[in-house]
Amino acid sequence: MRRRTVLKSTGAVGTIVGVAGCLGGGRFGDSNPDVVLEEPDREFESSDVPYLAWGEQVPDVSVATPTESREVRLRDVETPALLTFFYSHCQTVCPVLISTQRNIQSHAQNNGYADAVTFFPMTFDPGRDTADRLGVYSDEMNVDADSENWQFLRPASKQRAKEVIQDQFGVMFQRTDSEDMDMYMFTHTALTLLVNADGFVERAYRSKSPDEETIIADLKTVRNA
Repeated sequence: MRRRTVLKSTGAVGTIVGVAGCLGGGRFGDSNPDVVLEEPDREFESSDVPYLAWGEQVPDVSVATPTESREVRLRDVETPALLTFFYSHCQTVCPVLISTQRNIQSHAQNNGYADAVTFFPMTFDPGRDTADRLGVYSDEMNVDADSENWQFLRPASKQRAKEVIQDQFGVMFQRTDSEDMDMYMFTHTALTLLVNADGFVERAYRSKSPDEETIIADLKTVRNA
């Protein structure tokens, strides 16, 4: 599957402007047997935006872990999951996205549902985001990456990252020019997905700073369904 119209870059590192994210309550009262949460209050359909949105199923893809010792087939995940897309050298949006996931992970651990949610931050910079680098990044971000419910995902190559993250998930990223090519950056879509245990998107939080309380509440509804 190839996602729809590409979002246009603003030229500012860390964001690409697109249609607003999926927030709010139900709109038409329509039911969808694949999801628990009602359709968000919005003026567009899921099929109208480039990224995966409410009611759509995650692509049938497998993505390697940083060590490439195994791959995760996303449709085989047996718990609700939170996915986001990042690169570890980002200094703007990505630390916020990862911190949000970390804080929700902490909430899960402190409130007895750590085994009922899985976190999948997926890098689109596999050239630099090696297993060693992501280990250092975990420490920098105070992430409990040793927990069974947290798994960094790392496409095997630059081309694979494009095929999965950009073409399948509709998350746009574009490398910026730099005189020091070891320190290149990306403009990219800021997106966090709440996916149910059957692999369908319950919410697409299209925000540089997702609201943790909203996600926790949505996740609770999905977990308890």
